[in-house]
Amino acid sequence: MESALDWWRRIQGDVLAVAGFGPIECAYRVVASGTHWRLRDYGGEGGCPLLVVAAPIKHPYLWDLTPAVSAIRACLDHGLHVCLLEWIAPQEGTPPLGLDHYAHEAIGSCVDRIAGADGGRKPVLIGHSLGGTFAAIHAAAEPSSLGGLALLGAPLCFARETSRFGDAVVALAPAHLSHASIVPGYVLSEFCAIATPDIFVWARWADLARGLHDPYAVEMHMRVERWALDELPLSGRLVEEVLQRLYREDRFCRGCLEIAGRTLGPKDIIVPTLAVVTTSDDVVPRESVEPFLAALSSRKVALVEYPGEPGVGLQHLGILAGRQARATIWPRILAWIDALE
Repeated sequence: MESALDWWRRIQGDVLAVAGFGPIECAYRVVASGTHWRLRDYGGEGGCPLLVVAAPIKHPYLWDLTPAVSAIRACLDHGLHVCLLEWIAPQEGTPPLGLDHYAHEAIGSCVDRIAGADGGRKPVLIGHSLGGTFAAIHAAAEPSSLGGLALLGAPLCFARETSRFGDAVVALAPAHLSHASIVPGYVLSEFCAIATPDIFVWARWADLARGLHDPYAVEMHMRVERWALDELPLSGRLVEEVLQRLYREDRFCRGCLEIAGRTLGPKDIIVPTLAVVTTSDDVVPRESVEPFLAALSSRKVALVEYPGEPGVGLQHLGILAGRQARATIWPRILAWIDALE
């Protein structure tokens, strides 16, 4: 059942959408689905297959906000076969699913579906934020199924003092959550604001103030705000496992994350890997990425820096919502994908 606060935030988002700040998305078909997920196919058959792993906390249209900044459109225009793994809100009475399902089973089902439709070609896996973390876990579990791995602002190392946000999460998050519970979307948003208000509250308003002279920057800021209000509830089991196994215990970077009966770490990633870090991002700073990359078994590892830009709400989102990112960083991502073929 939707809570009163979820309802209120949804109404605010609907008002922004009516005001013209909703997404302008590309057309797609749903070609497969499972518990808590469905697979979108945007077309481009015949090109290199690309599987986008969206973050599970909100709806995935941050990847496709408007034609001017859309990462989905950039990939389609480049001739890639683009698919996206969309997460669906859990319902009362459904099994409580955690990292095994999200980072291994669901992604694996999509990879198999895409490879089967593309004559066995291995897809490149790309993810942003926690979606990138899930993608990296899957690449460690099933490296032979992928052609490459691209991580955009993905937290990978959770050791103390690598991220102010990560440290605040560890300090404030409850020790345990009921696996049977469903965590409302607003709880995660409010928790982030309480943990680091300078990042999730004041920085957003400062971003708007810096762009007031630029109508386009204001428009994009409002589109991002509309997206931020479009939240998804999450499985209590998934939230607890992310908090405990990743944020508190840093198991993945330390090489002791148990997924599907295997113990995984960075040494298990052998595919070519690209990481993009935003140097102005306080949610996933460079220090949350570099130690993990240094421990990869893959000999083909590339790191791209993006300075960030105004008009994106949070700098953490700029790689998917920024004009400069679309103009300068995405051509480098696409060139890296081309070099894999």
